[in-house]
Parts: sequence; structure tokens; C-alpha cells
Amino acid sequence: MTDHSILVTGGAGYIGSHVVRQLGEAGESIVVLDNLSTGFRSAVLYGDLVVGETGDADLVRRVIEDYSVDTIMHFAAHTIVPESVELPLKYYGNNTCSSRNLLECALAADVRHFIFSSTAAVYGRAPTGICSEETPTVPVNPYGMSKLMTEYMLRDVSAASGLRYVSLRYFNVAGSDLECRIGQSTENATLLTKVACQAAVGKRDLIEIYGTDYGTPDGTGIRDYIHVEDLGHAHLDALAHLRKGGESEILNCGYGHGFSVREVIAAVERANGAPINIREGARRAGDPDILISSNDRIKAKLGWEPRYDDIDVIVESALRWERHLVEHPDQ
Repeated sequence: MTDHSILVTGGAGYIGSHVVRQLGEAGESIVVLDNLSTGFRSAVLYGDLVVGETGDADLVRRVIEDYSVDTIMHFAAHTIVPESVELPLKYYGNNTCSSRNLLECALAADVRHFIFSSTAAVYGRAPTGICSEETPTVPVNPYGMSKLMTEYMLRDVSAASGLRYVSLRYFNVAGSDLECRIGQSTENATLLTKVACQAAVGKRDLIEIYGTDYGTPDGTGIRDYIHVEDLGHAHLDALAHLRKGGESEILNCGYGHGFSVREVIAAVERANGAPINIREGARRAGDPDILISSNDRIKAKLGWEPRYDDIDVIVESALRWERHLVEHPDQ
């Protein structure tokens, strides 16, 4: 705990709001900057909310000064991969250019610590399907490239200044707050667990499986699913690492094993106690057979240990939140 504040960009969104809640529970001073395009006021359970753009330099400078910010956690971004292919400049503008603005403001104010929400999409199609931090970064879509460009900026800024950072490369984030206070509320979300749970509660007529001929045991793609609560704890561990004087790091955030699309759907059906309608479709361009993290480095560098590495726990929390949204559609 310090006398300074943590600026959380995108803190009203799915992942950011969980981290804000964990920071608040830890007694941290927080200010959230979010334009509410995909976030929700009701999801900000701690700290002050400033509505605005990360790319607004005057606003960012004012917030950093007014709240004595010494740490930035940067979540604000567009995240829909197919949209990034259709609208690449939207993603480079928001994800890359706005990040540059944020970094410039951080340097001017001598902000010392920066924690960045990156993605496994920077790896593209990893040859073995298992990605360590040394796996070559070859993004296959503008979303992944826009995030990788921010990683490059962080690397270069850190080398030229006193700013230190941790870039966390997320794998497939899923689940919701176990006490059902906040969760994934974006209606047009494309995350598998979200879509499957929407089908389970009747918000969708069916769920489509994109590709059943992959080189996996059941023919569907395998991904590394990480509970949003464990991902949140990784951010708090990264903060502790930097405050102790730790070096800048790039770290994978995943469990180191995966589940197929069919296995995730089966978990939703178990939690729901009833089957959901499924339609099989063609592969989506760019989807690899397998994408799994090597997580040895984050455990060694941050002392991070998963608490909810159980697909049924992940799915049950997601389904509970989806049922909550049926009863409280304003959240």
C-alpha cells in the first residue's frame, strides 16, 4: 500500500473490473478511466470512475496529477479478433496509438510502474501449439499486432527511462466473480464460455462450433482457459513484484493445459443440467488447432499460483452470472 493511486484504464470492463475489485479489497487507492463503450458503471465497485478516452492526453495528464498516480494498469482496448481484420485502423488507433499517448503522459509524470494487458494472440500460429515467452511472436491479425506494438513501445520506453513494466499475455479468460457481483456483461461477446452460457439460459438459440476437423482428439480446437479471478491475482502479484524493485517482465497467463470446444460445451451442459443446441460450421481463418501456455515463468517470477484451475468451477461461475443477468438485465 502506498500514498499514491493506481490508474486502471478500461477498469469498467470485464477483466479490468475484476482487477479493480481485487485492488479495492486489498486497500489500494484506485481511479478508473473508461469510456463505457463496452464497460459498465455498475461494475466499478471501488475507486473513482472518470469517463473518457485513454487517447485524450489532457484528460490523462489531469487524472495522473489529480490522483497522484504512480502505477498504471492498462486494460482499455478493442478485443474482437474478426472485427480487427475488418477494421484494422480502429484497432491500431485505439490499442496502439492510445497506448502511446498513455505512455507519453506516464513518462512526463514520472510514473514508475506499468502493467499491461497483452494477449496470446501475439504468438499467432505457434508451431507446437504450446507457447513459452520465447516462442516467436508472429501475429496473424491486427488485434494481436496492435498489442505486440504496445509491448515494443514498453520495451523501448523502459530501456530509455526509469519506468518498469510487466506485460501479461492472456490466454482464454473465462468465468466470473465467485460471489456474482460482477461478470462478463457485453452482449456481443465472442468468448466461448460466454456464448455457451447465453445459449444455456435461452439468450441464444444455439452455439456454433467453428471447425470439427482439427488435429485434436475430438476434432475441435483446444485452448487454455484461465479463470478471471486467477488472472486478476496475477496483476496484483505483478504489482507486488514491481514495488519490490523487480525487473520488467513479459509473462504468459494461463494454466498450461487446455480443453477442446466440445469439452467446454459439455461442462456448460453439466452445470446447466440440460443440453444446449449446437450447430457445426466451417473453420474460421487463422484459428490454430491448439493454443496452450507454458506458465513456468510467471510462477517463478511472480510466485503466482492458480486457485481455480477447474473447468467446472470456471463454467459454473460464468453460468451463474449469465442467470443473474437474466434477472438483472441492467447490469
